[in-house]
Parts: sequence; C-alpha cells; structure tokens
Amino acid sequence: MTNNIFFKFRKLTDKSWSVWIKIVIGLVILLPIIIGTILFIRSALVIETNGLWHLLFSSEWRPMRGEFGFYPFIISSVYVTILGVLLTAPICMLSAIYLTQYASAKVLRLVQPVVDILAGIPSVIYGVWGILIIVPFVRDYLAPFLGYQTTGFSILAGALVVSVMLIPFVLNILIEVIKTVPHELSEASLSLGATKWQTIKFVVLRKAIPGIVSAFGLGISRAFGETIAVLMVVGNVVGVPQSIFDPGYPLPALIANNYGEMMSIPMYDSALMFSALILLVVVMFFNIMSRALIINLEKRI
Repeated sequence: MTNNIFFKFRKLTDKSWSVWIKIVIGLVILLPIIIGTILFIRSALVIETNGLWHLLFSSEWRPMRGEFGFYPFIISSVYVTILGVLLTAPICMLSAIYLTQYASAKVLRLVQPVVDILAGIPSVIYGVWGILIIVPFVRDYLAPFLGYQTTGFSILAGALVVSVMLIPFVLNILIEVIKTVPHELSEASLSLGATKWQTIKFVVLRKAIPGIVSAFGLGISRAFGETIAVLMVVGNVVGVPQSIFDPGYPLPALIANNYGEMMSIPMYDSALMFSALILLVVVMFFNIMSRALIINLEKRI
C-alpha cells in the first residue's frame, strides 16, 4: 500500500515537472517574439511618420525636425562588427589549433584559466583600456604611418577593442569544440600515413566545423550588440564613415547615449525603440543563418 502511494506520488511529481519544463521552454521560445512585438509597437510612430525605407537608408539625422535616418548608425555597426570579426578569426583559429593539437596538456591547463578571466572582464574595462592604449596608438602611429590624420576615436579603434573582447570569448568555445573531436579519428588518420597538419585540416577541423561556425556566429552577434566599450572609443559622430580612421556611431551607442534623457519626447523615444528593433532583428538573423548553416554542414559531414 505504501509503495503504491509512493509510486503514484512520484508519477504525479514527474508529470508536474514535465509540464513546468514545457512551460519554461515555451516562454524561452516566445520571449524574442514578445520583445520584438513590443519594440515594433513602440516604434510604430516613427515608422508611420518617416517610412521604413527612409529610416533604413537615409543619412539625415535631425531629431528636432522629426527626421530620423539610421543608415549612418547601421553602417557603423556593420563596419565595426566585420572588421572586429576579421581581426579575431585568424587569431582564435590558430590559437585553438595550437592549444588543442600541438601544446602539451600542461600548457592548456595554464592558458585556459587566463582565457576564462579575460572573457569575464567587464566591457567598460576594455573601453578604458581602449582609450588609454588603442586610441593613442591609432592616432599617433598607425594612422600617420598609413598617411591618415585622425583623432584616434574611429571605426578601427572600435573594431580593435571588439576584437580584443571577442578573442577570449570565441577562443574558449573553439577549444571546447575541437576537444570534442574523438582522438580515435586523429589516430586513425595518422596511422594511414597522413601528416599532423593533414589530419588537423581534413579530419579534426572537418569534424568540428559545425561548432566553429556556431562560435563565430555567437561572436558576430556579440560584436554587433556591444555597447559600452565601443561607445568609449568609436567617436560617436553622426555620419557615414569614409574610412576605418573616421569616427562612427553604432546603434547600441545611439541607444545608450540618448535613451534616458529622450524618453519624454515621443518621436525620439519611438526612434530609439526602432534602433533596438533593428538590433534584435539583425542578431536573430545572424543566429538563424548560422544555425541553418550548421544543420547543412552536419548533413554533409
């Protein structure tokens, strides 16, 4: 009798947990849709007034006249993201290959905690470091060497800071991804006469490619949405950058700089909500595309 009651109670508890888990999963799936819907509703005023095409592709930014063109902010975000990821990718890939395939286990044990610490440093610290080191370096050395004059606060400075922030984040993921590749595959390749590099290139990296794509997909999303560190070094000047030494004004910086004091102006508030909506859509697009690419690659492997 006691066992029967215990069995029924356990079965009821399992069912309750199952229901709660399904509810939580449903909320997680619905959360981006709910956020996007709220942002769209809050953006309706500026969309109706200016039109979607004008908002996305106009460079006219005159808030006091009700003119909101987000093209300079979008292009600044794109430049910083692309340049930052391009600087990050080779460093992370080569470092991950060395640490997992060539370095001793002792070296990996020493390096990985350092990478973890770097990944956990607040972005404002990277921003301060960028002001003290990156901006003067770009202004006094790199730009003059290439024949440019700049204040140092530029797209390049923002991209360099983003790159430094992304390296520990992406490298951590890449190390774990490559470590999941079974050693038996590498040993089998080597036993068939393949060189170490051939084994890494055609066996290890081929097996790890879905995880590598995922790592860089997350890196792109984080770079596009990075706020404080980039805000501190990118210049925050409204205009389309003509070179990487020109200042820019990414979307996250626009929101951070203006939202608190502009909430009382309905049109400006709506415009800032629209910029947040752009960020959400772009990040979701990157994540969906990287996921689709991963599924496609997994089918081919």
